[in-house]
Amino acid sequence: MKIILKKDYDKLGKTMDVVTVKDGYARNFLIPSGIAVPATEGNMSAVKEAKVIEQRRDEKKSKEARQLAKKIEDVPCTISVRVKRDEEIYGSVSAHEIAEFLGKEGFNIEKASVELEEPIKQLGVYSVKIKVYKDVYAKLKVWVVKEEDEKAKTD
Repeated sequence: MKIILKKDYDKLGKTMDVVTVKDGYARNFLIPSGIAVPATEGNMSAVKEAKVIEQRRDEKKSKEARQLAKKIEDVPCTISVRVKRDEEIYGSVSAHEIAEFLGKEGFNIEKASVELEEPIKQLGVYSVKIKVYKDVYAKLKVWVVKEEDEKAKTD
């Protein structure tokens, strides 16, 4: 029997997939539990329409994400850190600090979206990938600089 999945189901597929299963499995479990509906002509046309709408929505979000990525790439990101005498920094600069900086600049970026291969432990300029949407990434240049001493600030 052909059915249309109403929700993601690990063993069968994702939402709106059309799959073939045994009649008893569909009638006795999948349909009564709300996981699937029969693949009638009306349901199939509704799925096609829903997929078209979803595709348009996805294209719009992707376009907005590319614009946001360009804005993120234009932001100068400078993070001041305390350093030891041998120019080694205390601790490291993590995804959390970078996401926090972007938040202060007006971008709502989650810590998990900042893709660091490893925490930054040296002064310098780094290129950091920021995941904006499914397959849209921004390359953010991060300058890690020495924090000015309190004495130097007051002079």
